[in-house]
Amino acid sequence: MQKLLIIDFGSQYTQLLAKRIRDIGAYSEVVQFDDKISLDNVKGIILSGGPDSVYEEDSPTLPENILESKLPILGICYGMQLLARKFGGKVETRKIGEFGKTTIKIMDHSKLFENTDKEFNVWMSHKDVVIEAPNGFKVTSKTNNGIIASFENEEKKIYALQFHPEVKHTTFGETILKNFVIKICDINETWKLTDFVDEKINQIRKTVGDKKAIIALSGGVDSSVAAILTYKAIGKNLKAIFVNHGLLRLNEAKDVESTFKDYFGIDLTVVDAEERFLTKLKGVTDPEKKRKIIGEEFIRVFEEEASKESDCEFLVQGTIYSDVIESAKSGKKTAKIKSHHNVGGLPEDMNLKLIEPLRELFKDEVRSVGEILGLPREILYRHPFPGPGLAIRIIGEVTKEKLEILRKVDDIFIKSLKETGWYDKVWQAFAVLTPIRTVGVTGDRRNYGYLVSLRAVDSTEGMTADWSKIPHDVLDLSSRRITNEVEEVTRVVYDITSKPPATIEWE
Repeated sequence: MQKLLIIDFGSQYTQLLAKRIRDIGAYSEVVQFDDKISLDNVKGIILSGGPDSVYEEDSPTLPENILESKLPILGICYGMQLLARKFGGKVETRKIGEFGKTTIKIMDHSKLFENTDKEFNVWMSHKDVVIEAPNGFKVTSKTNNGIIASFENEEKKIYALQFHPEVKHTTFGETILKNFVIKICDINETWKLTDFVDEKINQIRKTVGDKKAIIALSGGVDSSVAAILTYKAIGKNLKAIFVNHGLLRLNEAKDVESTFKDYFGIDLTVVDAEERFLTKLKGVTDPEKKRKIIGEEFIRVFEEEASKESDCEFLVQGTIYSDVIESAKSGKKTAKIKSHHNVGGLPEDMNLKLIEPLRELFKDEVRSVGEILGLPREILYRHPFPGPGLAIRIIGEVTKEKLEILRKVDDIFIKSLKETGWYDKVWQAFAVLTPIRTVGVTGDRRNYGYLVSLRAVDSTEGMTADWSKIPHDVLDLSSRRITNEVEEVTRVVYDITSKPPATIEWE
């Protein structure tokens, strides 16, 4: 199969770039800059951005066999700077970089910029700049303040961009990537998610063989799709384990049990571990410690259940790409944001071998795979829910009392969105219980209750997100219901912070 190879130098956008290429219909693979890189069936190469400067002693370098291959190359941000230095151009580190939207002007014809405007907005994220293109290369665009935004050597099939075409803030980003993939790399095979499904089923079947696997089933989109995908591969050799850690939403434990036992017929064991988790979390306020503790306990529960099954060697998890990226496991140079239960919380001495069939996919792709597998819409289009559950939506120590309060608040908010037709218009919505107490009035009496925050965001892959512009009357309805029905809450606020600078979850 023809493919496009993406060499990762640590950019937060690397896997987003891979997704954009797949959206075009070309199969893409991500490899690290210091891996042993195979160029079999590769039709083109993209060099990602990264947090380093080309002048740092231990900064990533360009793999030698890449240039020797004579394949089309597109360098983005740090990739551009590497190409500039390699071919004798000049790169300069500036005290003040460019971050965010910038306007560029096309200076010369380029296949990359066919079917774009002569002037448009792009997304920059850099401090180093190319101040002089290498000999034999022409500058094809500049920013309004004169910085080189792109250069190329059409004969060598080497192209370089200072900005990020994979980010949606770049107006013609998709067009630029299409021009590179189709017109320059001449990739003519169309890759579809159905190919991914068939490939993963065969891969899981080959890996597991006649052994048994356990799925960490939570009832969310990711674990549900991972469960059905694995079930298609190994059937009765899949043992589904649902751990009720006491950190779930209202009635969620009952819903998960009935759905997977009755609807799918999967062999499901329900483990009631609420007291076990709450005991471990007692007195813990640091969000990273919460995640680590929950991840550790999850694995220990699975190992205990696995010991009851003969030939059980594998643990299946619904890890997706955004989990991997934010936990800094996708690249050796990627800056860590926070650990995820499915990635950063795994103990080093874990006895089970991991299978993560959705590791290369973003949330919208996971839902598409679920549709291919025949999962019902009410499961697939449920809002994302984190592995650590409500523990990271309670700021500070997690207690049974706080969990009960948050469950009620969250349920009221979600029901209000569904009743008003807004649930399907936002990507994710939830409530956060803060440790802040504020004075309120309930039934003509003073009430010193909690402050809760409502959060709703619009996104496609979870890497970036804008706060949802929910109408005031819908927020008003939610707030009045919460303060009327949950006496422990006296104040409701709405979070209007996008990602970045914030993350979607508060912890």
